[in-house]
Amino acid sequence: MQSRRKFLQSSILATAAAASPATVLAKDKPELNEKGSLEALKNGTITFLQTTDVHCQLHAHDELFWEDNKLVFRKTGGYPHMATALDVLKKENPENTITIDTGDMFQGSMLSVKTSGQAFVPLLNAMNYDLYLPGNWEVVYYKKNMQKLLGGLLAPKVCANMYHDLGEGKKGELIFQPYQIVNKLGAKIGILGYTDPLVPLRQSPLYSKGIVYTKPEDNLKEYVELLKEQEQCDFIIILSHLGLSQQIALGNHPHCKGVDYIFGADTHERVRKPIQAEYCKIVEPGAFGSFIGRLDLKVVNGKIVGEKYELIEVSPKKYPAKKEILDLVNALEKPYKDEIGKVLGYSTVPLYRNFVVENTIDTMIVDALKWKVNADVVLSNGFRFCPPRNVGSDGKVAITEGYLYDMLPVDSTIRTAKATGQQIMDWLEKELQNVFAQDASKRFGGWLIRFKGMQVEFKAFERVGHRVQKVTIAEQPLDLKKTYTLCACERDGDPDDMLCRMKGVKEGTNTSYTLHSMMKEYLHKFSPVTPTLRHDAKILDAPQDLLSQVSGVDYQFV
Repeated sequence: MQSRRKFLQSSILATAAAASPATVLAKDKPELNEKGSLEALKNGTITFLQTTDVHCQLHAHDELFWEDNKLVFRKTGGYPHMATALDVLKKENPENTITIDTGDMFQGSMLSVKTSGQAFVPLLNAMNYDLYLPGNWEVVYYKKNMQKLLGGLLAPKVCANMYHDLGEGKKGELIFQPYQIVNKLGAKIGILGYTDPLVPLRQSPLYSKGIVYTKPEDNLKEYVELLKEQEQCDFIIILSHLGLSQQIALGNHPHCKGVDYIFGADTHERVRKPIQAEYCKIVEPGAFGSFIGRLDLKVVNGKIVGEKYELIEVSPKKYPAKKEILDLVNALEKPYKDEIGKVLGYSTVPLYRNFVVENTIDTMIVDALKWKVNADVVLSNGFRFCPPRNVGSDGKVAITEGYLYDMLPVDSTIRTAKATGQQIMDWLEKELQNVFAQDASKRFGGWLIRFKGMQVEFKAFERVGHRVQKVTIAEQPLDLKKTYTLCACERDGDPDDMLCRMKGVKEGTNTSYTLHSMMKEYLHKFSPVTPTLRHDAKILDAPQDLLSQVSGVDYQFV
């Protein structure tokens, strides 16, 4: 009891900003009348609008849909169209609508790289969000810039698991306030934030140097109790940038008891019907500004008595560009417009990254790597960012300089190293566990690693350590004792004996070229390219066109 009291006291001090009534979200707090009692509690609707994982996509773009077991593309998104959609939705309930973005706001485009994210501060402020959660890629320009970028945003930021590093991993104060209170129509809503604690492993460890991340479970119970018992919240929402599998696992964790909703992010999943976990519901509204998640809470006499959720597609036809935002986008992009639009080459097939096992974007990248380096096996990380592009009326996709940055925002140096067949086998099992772990809380963000020069057959739903069924390199069975040459990109901060999360490699050597210079050279020489799927990774117990690693719940990516 004493330790709990100390926690509550320290939480109050650490969250002074969150508890302050000075934020825009608390402006509708019920007032005392002349007799000193509360005014009559109101009836109505509280609306939450969520965007996430926009990854700096400024304009309407092709989006991939899976309809009737085939690929369908149509235009969606773009900040000017998002702004109109948000305005239209807010006008339906102007006094009681809260807009939230749950991360990956500053990484994913050429403009973001050229300005180290700074161009998106005025843009996000012009969008009039009410609350933010930092995503896993907010650290891409390192801690100090992350603090400056997020500090430049006018609305509050919440995150209860990012701490200043006092040295050697010892955590200091929280970098952001952990929660925010919303008072609307006599109802009190607590909003708690958590970002991905695996950032130092998923990305270059140098990006997040100076930050200590903790698991949500480390303090979730205490904060939920604080919001319920001390703050006396009627409804609790967790903003989460953990990925859908991890969010479902969190919703099944006993410490989540008392939470009503998890507004998820990170894995770009499109949840059209809330997923019911043991203790709460989970939603996630896609990526690239293509969708807005909307939750309506019905309030009667100050009590929340009902709810409705929907996923709204941001169609440019339905939501024309907002002039003020379009003008701002054009002004921000103007110094780099010619460079962004420069065509480097063409593809004769649509380019996308939506499928778990194999995608055309990464097929093109490993084709280029194998041509340039000619190692035994070349590797490309299982990234999810980058909106798709469909072929035009000429039957081709224009690959511009800007789109190269969409695919590869970090222009990493290409690196080679050597590893034994046993190391490769162990690494494959680990990578498959990261994607398909039976325990969803142990899944690692991202799709399956991409490769060329190696063929792998596997069972996604086999037990850990027994998923790989067959591996061949150069048309020969993998020799566990043989040494092979590998090629991948360098990650700043990794030790010399690590390549693409494979530990203990030998003779690690940086080449004289980067991913961007390689891709430009490859496209100049071979355009138009046709990155046809080869099934180098073949899944034996699920469809090859698997669109989500989430299983066992009522959810389907469409």
